[in-house]
Amino acid sequence: MLETYGRVDILVNNAGLFAGLERRPFWEIDLDEWERVLRANVRSVFLCSRAVVAPMRAAGSGRIVNIASNVITFGMPNLMHYVASKAAVVGMTRSMARELGPSGIAVNAVAPGLVTTEITEQTVSEEYRHQVAQGQCIQEAILPTDIAEAVVYLAGPGARMVAGQTLLVNGGATMGPV
Repeated sequence: MLETYGRVDILVNNAGLFAGLERRPFWEIDLDEWERVLRANVRSVFLCSRAVVAPMRAAGSGRIVNIASNVITFGMPNLMHYVASKAAVVGMTRSMARELGPSGIAVNAVAPGLVTTEITEQTVSEEYRHQVAQGQCIQEAILPTDIAEAVVYLAGPGARMVAGQTLLVNGGATMGPV
């Protein structure tokens, strides 16, 4: 891409190994599965971000948007490997924002709730998806376009002075009890 366009303006790290993970207590998660989730959800963010930093720094500008998850706010049980990986993404976002901000590069994260996609429709029961939506202030399904619009905002000029932030896109699910 750099050879074709001569620059890198935006990176969206959208890795997320979630579908198909068996929910079970952390002491029953085998090491191979733990490492597979961390490789997909954390190592990929590190490697892709590292790959774009030099051209962004040379340009004196850029945006990196990492996709985390709202599970970091409440620690979903029986998915500790997923929760830990997405919490790492938030920590990486904040650290990268500090390191890259002086070079004009803004780094932020979007932390969605349960997004209704083809995969979640196949792997998450309709009853559970409905239950999740009922726990939100806006009791509707979260759609991929909702996440895309948040990413577009963080990657665009309207978020010029937004750095190191995690934007929760979850219909208000993590506001806490009334």
